[in-house]
Amino acid sequence: MSPDAAADAALTVPPPLRVLDGWLQRFSTVLRVICMLAMIVAAGILSYSVFARHILKLATDWQDEASVFLLVGATFVSSAYVQHARGHIGIEAVTSLLPPRVNRVRRILVDIASLLFCTFFAWKSWTLFHEAWVDGQISDSTWGPPLSIPYGLMAGGMTVLCLQLLVQVAAGISGRETPHD
Repeated sequence: MSPDAAADAALTVPPPLRVLDGWLQRFSTVLRVICMLAMIVAAGILSYSVFARHILKLATDWQDEASVFLLVGATFVSSAYVQHARGHIGIEAVTSLLPPRVNRVRRILVDIASLLFCTFFAWKSWTLFHEAWVDGQISDSTWGPPLSIPYGLMAGGMTVLCLQLLVQVAAGISGRETPHD
């Protein structure tokens, strides 16, 4: 998204949430870059794993798990950015048939349902993170990394996604939806 589009989106959010929206966009942009780097590192690790296993005949214990941690983290942590851009999969056939007013109500209801689900998911992720942290849970692999890492990434990503959905619900209810809605 261009800086002008981000500025236009920030102006359409109700005043009390304008600061939160601006913070979320800057934070989500930084997280997006980190997630892109995590995906590149995961691809490099998986490529090395294939090379090491099949060419060098070396055992690879940690590569699959490290890649999964990176991919899970990138998926959850980047979710708020994707939601802000409405980059998720939608059914255009339905939205194009609906009148604009009905489509607006549909979008608000979907955002509310998404917010409720994601809030529950974030809460459960934080409880999993807390249990893994307090109990010192580790993975069953020979590498044995702490499970608090993926649970923390899930919980953090879902929390930022909930904040993004909250801003979008408030913008939709107030009738000030963002340009890409």
